[in-house]
Amino acid sequence: MRRDLQRRVEAERAERKEVILTFLAAAQKVELVLDRRSLGLPAADEPEDQILHALWLAEKAVELVCLPEVAQAARRYTEALHQIVRDVTVNGQAPTKGACRLAFVEAARSGLGSDRPQLRR
Repeated sequence: MRRDLQRRVEAERAERKEVILTFLAAAQKVELVLDRRSLGLPAADEPEDQILHALWLAEKAVELVCLPEVAQAARRYTEALHQIVRDVTVNGQAPTKGACRLAFVEAARSGLGSDRPQLRR
């Protein structure tokens, strides 16, 4: 019974890790679009709508399998990236993607059971 429980715990952690990595890959694509834009480089071949759609879909997967704290951090990061891509400000302020990214990474590390110290940037 104990081995079965351990296997289930490991499988659930692996699933959460995979979802988190998929979300980070989608977020990285959006960040690449923003980086290219800020450098004045031509837009990537993939339309922004598709990249944002993939990001929102990955965020929903995080909501399905991760802890609420991780899901909330993913939501904030996704909203921030979406607002920056669309040039939308809320309450007169543009979100800071770096702060949202770091908050998500820390929540994800905690959700995966990392006992390492927090990242400092």
